[in-house]
Amino acid sequence: TMKKVLLSSAAILGLAVASPALAQDNALDLQINGHYKGYVSYIDQDDAGTAETRDVDWLQETEVHLQGETTLDNGLTVGVHVEAEVDGGDSAAIDESYAYFSGAWGRVNAGDEDGAAYLLQVAAPSADSNVDGIRQFVSGVNYTNLDPTNGSPTSTEIALDYDNDAANDANKLTYLTPVFGGFQAGASYTPDTQATSFTGLANAGSAPNGATSTLGNASDDVAGSYGSAYEVGARYEGIVNNVGFILGAGYTHVDLEEDLGTQDDFEEWNVGLDVDLGAFGLGVVYTENNNGQETLDENETWVVGADYTTGPFKLGASYLTNDNDFTGDTDRYTGGVVYTYGPGMSLRGSISYLDVDNASVDADATNVLLGTQINF
Repeated sequence: TMKKVLLSSAAILGLAVASPALAQDNALDLQINGHYKGYVSYIDQDDAGTAETRDVDWLQETEVHLQGETTLDNGLTVGVHVEAEVDGGDSAAIDESYAYFSGAWGRVNAGDEDGAAYLLQVAAPSADSNVDGIRQFVSGVNYTNLDPTNGSPTSTEIALDYDNDAANDANKLTYLTPVFGGFQAGASYTPDTQATSFTGLANAGSAPNGATSTLGNASDDVAGSYGSAYEVGARYEGIVNNVGFILGAGYTHVDLEEDLGTQDDFEEWNVGLDVDLGAFGLGVVYTENNNGQETLDENETWVVGADYTTGPFKLGASYLTNDNDFTGDTDRYTGGVVYTYGPGMSLRGSISYLDVDNASVDADATNVLLGTQINF
């Protein structure tokens, strides 16, 4: 099946919760949706040092999304979208919040949302998109115990994925064109990513922070800090002789405000192809960045994935390899099955094998995950 439906043509699903009185008092009708992802995780990994990793644990990721939208008489659609992560020690943290405006001319996102390079990026088929998809939401690997000599693990080591979102959720403006004959393009501008460093990202990765303050304009010319980000992306969906395909590419440039010695402007790009023939899917993605450095500036990731859908079952497998001057080489092999047992409800099982090889450690890890995803 086609992956990552084009944003401007996607329908927003949800449960309307606004009362009649509330709907009369506000221009936007409120909807609520989200997802719950819960997994039993078994891990067998090479622990270094004295620390030991628990064999069995419970992992989950839950979000609640609020959506308000209306279409005016002139055809302009105006909306607000807010996402809250609700697994942080029984407290909630806002993940994304932005307004959007759309019409026959395209769409504009304004605020705390990913940019065009990610929104239009092509994803390869996966065993379980939560585990080996374009973004990884669930992993049992404990990198602190696997490689304690590497210091604190980066966010992208914890999430070994390949999304191109260097500006992350920093406040930005994004324009997406309408879909013309299957083609769509987009561009984003982020005034300030507020990212202090891109050093040592495990893969394509993302900036560690986003600019969301309302207390004044962010500082400029901060030593070692990365500032403005510029993104472009494009993708094309088509069918040739009953073979469906998605082809896409994206590029991001983040300005270095002031060099501390070996830093450079951060640059990353991606290209991907996803092909579907009947029940079979096959895809490949390549992405690289320069770690924001003048030296140790090679960071390449290849992803190959395949899947087969029969009735409510989807069988999938993927291979990811990352070669990073900072963190060494990582290979991941994943296979699994997803069973859809109801609308928006699925049971998921996968097994992943990781081989981590860098200057200080050669370690392996095997992770078995059994869980469910419920969309609401």
